[in-house]
Amino acid sequence: MKAFHCQCGQSLFFDSSHCINCNSILGFDPVELEMRSLAQHGGPFFSDASGRQYRLCRNRIDYAVCNWLVPAGDDAQLCMACEFNRMIVNLAEPVNVRRWQRFETAKKRLFFTLLRLGVPLANGFDDPRNGLLFDFIEDQRSNPGQHPESFVNTGFHGGVITINALEADDSMRERVKSEMNETYRTLLGHLRHESGHYYWPLLDADPDMRAQFSATFGDPERDYQAALAAHYANGPYQGWRDHYISAYASAHPSEDWAETWGHYLHIYDALETAANSGAIDRSPEAVDIDTRISIWQRLSVALNELNRSSGLADAYPFVLNSAVAAKFRFVDEVIRRLRQRSPAAAGH
Repeated sequence: MKAFHCQCGQSLFFDSSHCINCNSILGFDPVELEMRSLAQHGGPFFSDASGRQYRLCRNRIDYAVCNWLVPAGDDAQLCMACEFNRMIVNLAEPVNVRRWQRFETAKKRLFFTLLRLGVPLANGFDDPRNGLLFDFIEDQRSNPGQHPESFVNTGFHGGVITINALEADDSMRERVKSEMNETYRTLLGHLRHESGHYYWPLLDADPDMRAQFSATFGDPERDYQAALAAHYANGPYQGWRDHYISAYASAHPSEDWAETWGHYLHIYDALETAANSGAIDRSPEAVDIDTRISIWQRLSVALNELNRSSGLADAYPFVLNSAVAAKFRFVDEVIRRLRQRSPAAAGH
């Protein structure tokens, strides 16, 4: 994540909506990937110090769940990120507004990384064939009176990433994490993982990339449902730590890909944050993938030690062995090829 500052010099968080120092209204410009300090210009319009004009996303005005901006000349009521939502939870329930706010914060951090990397990000309403949409929905566990579904699976299908609203509930997510014997489970982690399932099909038709995928991860045509059933019934195979980033990655080549993709995004974002805070002296974009891995291995050990010093669990409880590093190189090549499809975005 980049470092952001108000016009008064105050450091800002990515999800900031007001400056705590000068009380300026703040908004994020998704075109320039910059935070703007704003003054009301008249009616619904706001302007920054250079005269750029914007409107606030309707989801900020009505629900205070978004800090992204809409260009003044755009007819849209929602910012570009909120326009990717297909279905959301019932907002008549106050707890759901809080859950939705957490979902939007995580989704926008995902979008920032994708835009920063310069990969295509098409809206599924505009491009049903290649675009992406999001469902953030409930099941009977959180809303038994209104939802016939007994269980909503978090996952990806047909261009739609579905997130069960309970993943935005810390206590429920931690309970599931414990029940499934996981070392790491976050809302942002889900979104990063599922986005991998969206991006691979964009290159799946390329025979060269498909052959490289099979050589790196295994046969993606292997029976998916049978593989997952075996994984949940029997657990991961005994030597998974020597070949995979996580136990779940060992379930099927498609999940290995998505887990590796998600960790690539995680590491890129973390290294950019570290570079902008002065913790490391090079940004991830300035170095090759092997150097990135080396820097992250050292930094993640330090982060884990800091957490242990505070009595907390490891911040990054994973090992990047040589097999995982080879998979990261493949993801890096995929992103390079995806960038070629989105030259305008690659300049960020």
